[in-house]
Amino acid sequence: MSIDPSTLQQAWPLPSTPRPIVIIGAGGIVNDAHLPAYRLAGLPVAGVYDLDAGKAAALAERWQTRAFATLDAAIATPGAVYDLALPPAAHLDVLPKLPDGAAVLLQKPMGRTLAEATAILKLARDKRLIAAVNFQLRYSAMMLAVADALRRGALGRLIDVEVHLNLVTPWHLFPFLKGMERVEIAVHSIHYLDTIRAMLGNPTGVHARTLGHPSTDLAQTRTSALFDFAPDQRVTFSINHNHDFGRKFQDASFRFEGTDGAALVKLGLLLNYPEGEPDELWIVEKGGDWVQVPLAGKWFPHAFIGTMSNLQRFAAGEDSVLMTAVEDAWHTMALAEAAFESAARPATPVKAAP
Repeated sequence: MSIDPSTLQQAWPLPSTPRPIVIIGAGGIVNDAHLPAYRLAGLPVAGVYDLDAGKAAALAERWQTRAFATLDAAIATPGAVYDLALPPAAHLDVLPKLPDGAAVLLQKPMGRTLAEATAILKLARDKRLIAAVNFQLRYSAMMLAVADALRRGALGRLIDVEVHLNLVTPWHLFPFLKGMERVEIAVHSIHYLDTIRAMLGNPTGVHARTLGHPSTDLAQTRTSALFDFAPDQRVTFSINHNHDFGRKFQDASFRFEGTDGAALVKLGLLLNYPEGEPDELWIVEKGGDWVQVPLAGKWFPHAFIGTMSNLQRFAAGEDSVLMTAVEDAWHTMALAEAAFESAARPATPVKAAP
């Protein structure tokens, strides 16, 4: 290959002087990803707060940190960076209480709708918050490596991207999704929307369908979408969370094809979730052989190191760009909104026989 795969970037640099992290929210994702990531990276955690004091206490005991008795006590932590691991509806309740100018990482999505995302954006501007959204897939080892390969010309110009999921997702692990009007795109495929934006920029339009399945009462668990970028670029999603027929033909992958090469990413976490399988990255240049790139970390929990590190480094002046700043994340929310609007419109009718 024209580049040495072992030299591809797979991790975000750590902050030189880490600040204490205050986690607001004590749900499963904090136990499964946030706290393991921060421990791996040596990022200090000042403590955790949750409306359910018992849940916060149990989590704090498990991870040997502090459980704050009140939200005010958590917010008062000197020099803190705030990690809001909350349902999207709760962001607008907590953000106004943070100190002006605070550094804060919001759990995705950035609100339930584009209107809420816009309100969060305006609030962050008014309070001068250094605010980012935890769209962490783009910080995973596999996606950082693909982005680096693109920057270094190994794939040429991207002309075809396909996201393909055909698996079974244990939705019972996410009871807060019951009753939500927007599910699949808003809380799952939004990771993929953000990642294709990171690779290709903003699309000009989207054609989408998102729907449920007889096996579940969730609003949507399947999505198909086609995105408009340049005239010669084809970008598609085929997402099915209901293929409950054994592992043999299940799949969770990104395929990136360029003018000079291609990359295939396996999202191992999603197969047999939450235990998962190893992530994989394969790269080929035109005329060569496929090469597997050894990965230095997984999507969960390692990518969560990247989002927090970028936020802290940007706040300290060590990074010039906050990659998933609310200003950027708003565009991911706008794309999700457009997908839902497209899904609500009728398709082009097929003419009947004369």
